Amino acid sequence: MPTFELPQALLRDPLNAVVVGADRLGNIPDVLNGHNIRITHHVSGRDPSHQRRCLQLPSDTAVVILLTDFLGHNVMKSFRQAAQKSGAKVLACRRSVGALQQALRQCGLAVASVSVS
Repeated sequence: MPTFELPQALLRDPLNAVVVGADRLGNIPDVLNGHNIRITHHVSGRDPSHQRRCLQLPSDTAVVILLTDFLGHNVMKSFRQAAQKSGAKVLACRRSVGALQQALRQCGLAVASVSVS
């Protein structure tokens, strides 16, 4: 029986993420769980208060995921500024599993796949 090591990303605590955009997330939570990322808050971005500059992210937020095909420019700008203040990474992509996985790879947050022969 072949043996293999788990990737380091699976051995650490999950990263906490705030997802901004879209009313429904579909399969996105499952994809993020597979990459050891936990969604702590989901904001649709429709509320006019989300355009304010004084947004504050939860203190344990490591990643802010912006689903760009459902957000206006002002909402994206305010969440980018909030992420910059808190030191969180910003990941922007369309609301699709493929786009999210590509963005995770580009940010260095993707978990390497393990294959057993």
